[in-house]
Amino acid sequence: MAVFTEVSPAQAQALLDHLHLGQLTSLRGIGAGIENTNYFVDCTQADGHLHRYVLTLFERLTAEQLPFYLRLMQHLAQRGVLVPEPHADTTGEILFEVAGKPAAIVDRLHGGHQMAPDAFHCSQVGATLAQMHLAGRDYPLHQPNLRGLAWWQQVVPQLLPFLDADQAELLTSELAYQEQLAASARYRDLPTGPIHADLFRDNVMFEPGEGPGRERLTGFFDFYFAGVDTFLFDLAVCLNDWCIDLADGRLVTERAAVFVSAYESVRPLSGDEHRLLPALLRAAALRFWVSRLFDLHLPREASLLKAHDPRHFERVLRQRIAKPWHAMPLEGAE
Repeated sequence: MAVFTEVSPAQAQALLDHLHLGQLTSLRGIGAGIENTNYFVDCTQADGHLHRYVLTLFERLTAEQLPFYLRLMQHLAQRGVLVPEPHADTTGEILFEVAGKPAAIVDRLHGGHQMAPDAFHCSQVGATLAQMHLAGRDYPLHQPNLRGLAWWQQVVPQLLPFLDADQAELLTSELAYQEQLAASARYRDLPTGPIHADLFRDNVMFEPGEGPGRERLTGFFDFYFAGVDTFLFDLAVCLNDWCIDLADGRLVTERAAVFVSAYESVRPLSGDEHRLLPALLRAAALRFWVSRLFDLHLPREASLLKAHDPRHFERVLRQRIAKPWHAMPLEGAE
């Protein structure tokens, strides 16, 4: 993510030595994103082979909060879900300190991002998302979604002075809608567990497969927005990125249907999940509109900081309100 904290080669090598990962050959800051400091770390081991890792320094999360995220990645990886597993030292510890910040090092996934996904890519992400949800059900640690409703309620009043009257009305009315939804019995009965909560196109990797355009999913990464929330919210976050027209925020229903079908091939949705999907698509759009407004108007300093345009998720939210979408016809659907 953005480089908030500079790391020297000597500091990186000290952690590699502690983990017995080899000799540093390259250390490069990653400029995309806005939450943590990430570096690509390449090194050679005694066998002479190049090994690639990602070093993350945590700028927002505390050492007390971090075990939830890191142990979740470890838990999922050990159950066969395609996620990078944190490297542990000889005592089993996976959280360290670099440049005065909590830090971890994980394997770097193969491949690259697919920024123009088709139904084939959406099918793989949908099925793997459901596998992740099932694999996380017995995860023993608990951490709420720190960018959920409570955070929206805290941040929205700070953002209103930066908005025009129409935007302020949309933001306050949608927050009220989501508060009412969260208080409903139907919402409280939705299946919950650890979710990724930020599984955009740039947090999934693919590598070339058999035949042109047949890339194979190699993994999900960047779990540092993860938390316990409804699985349906995680699905909605994905649909609002993987299955939309980026120009206007319109949901591409053919892609969305494939995504949900692939998800349900692993974990079928309940009737209430189908009924509430349109509302959760609105919630997912609101979450990222709020966070992007926050990052734009109330930013932290960083040497490689690039805030995302909040107008994108304003458009997505307006689309989800104007054109609710159900994954399947459902009598009495809301």
